[in-house]
Amino acid sequence: MLRVVLFGPPGAGKGTQARRIAERLGVPAISIGEIFRSHVAERTDLGRRAQPYLDAGNLVPDEITVAVVRDRLAQPDAKAGFLLDGFPRTVHQADGLRGLLAETGVRLDCALELIVDEEELVRRLFSRRLSGDVAGVRRKDDHPNTIRHRLAVYREQTAPLSEYYEAQGLLMRINGTGAVEEVTDRAMAALQAAVSRRSS
Repeated sequence: MLRVVLFGPPGAGKGTQARRIAERLGVPAISIGEIFRSHVAERTDLGRRAQPYLDAGNLVPDEITVAVVRDRLAQPDAKAGFLLDGFPRTVHQADGLRGLLAETGVRLDCALELIVDEEELVRRLFSRRLSGDVAGVRRKDDHPNTIRHRLAVYREQTAPLSEYYEAQGLLMRINGTGAVEEVTDRAMAALQAAVSRRSS
């Protein structure tokens, strides 16, 4: 029963690793980006509100994002644990998540940060644009100009989460470069270390 946040820059492999790690842990992988893209595809009111931000590579406003997370974490499969991919994206959102969890008397067990060199990130994202994502779908936010913008937004707004979670003793950094299985093994080892550290 673990509650984990997974974060890292665009192209770091969060989606792939989230699914693999969550499967090993036996908890749902909750991708906020996938939830938003589903709403956009279905042309819901939420999707229409989120689409301009997603297409431009910007963060969806906190009030929209936090509402989505609150609804998703209230579902039965998340009661025994979860892995959040794509949320929080800012320190303000991290505070919001902390408050949401406190309402139900639980807290995070670990924040995993994927570390990947920026040039490698650009190469991966450009390659994904050419071939499509894991589902074969091309994403508008993988345009070369948008890629650099997304990385700049990450550095400015999301990277501070590293210090935020480190100050709480929750941060575990892992190298996100290498074979998928190797990165997953590193993540699982980091999670085991985090649990041991918190229980000691």
